[in-house]
Amino acid sequence: MNTKLDINEFLAKVKKLEKGEKLDLSSDEDLSIAIMNLIGMEEHFFFTYSKTKDTKYLDLLNQIREIRKSALKRIIKEYEGEVWCISKHLLAASMRLMEVGTKALSKGDKKDAEDLFQKSYALYSLFWGINLGLIKTKDVKNPDTGKIDFLSEDPQPKVAESAGILEKLGQLVKKAIDCCKE
Repeated sequence: MNTKLDINEFLAKVKKLEKGEKLDLSSDEDLSIAIMNLIGMEEHFFFTYSKTKDTKYLDLLNQIREIRKSALKRIIKEYEGEVWCISKHLLAASMRLMEVGTKALSKGDKKDAEDLFQKSYALYSLFWGINLGLIKTKDVKNPDTGKIDFLSEDPQPKVAESAGILEKLGQLVKKAIDCCKE
């Protein structure tokens, strides 16, 4: 695979999987947002327990955790090392940045909101890059520089050569995951 990711090859792989009904990215995208909300619920049950010391909130937290784990298994079928936890934390961080961005937007700070939304989407794209098999360190590191660099010579979609890995992943996610497909 050289040091550059062949985006066209990846998109062809996605289309092949979609035709074989092995991969429903629009449903998986919805599921990833549901997982974000389940993580948020876990956090709220934790804080509510901490404030009230009422153990029913721990029971609820545990039930929500089990639902979240089963939902995450639908997207992350195979993983190595700490990809499971990395994925969970990428979704959680993406969700929190999105929420802080929304609060900034409601306060009228559009510039801060845009920055936070961009970072949120970058983390979300990284989640998909890892879980769709786009990112494998051995494939994306430039052996000369040791830096991650995976834009193909003929990119689809076009992304500036100076774009970082997260921006490039974001472009791939936009192209590969269309939540409006039925």
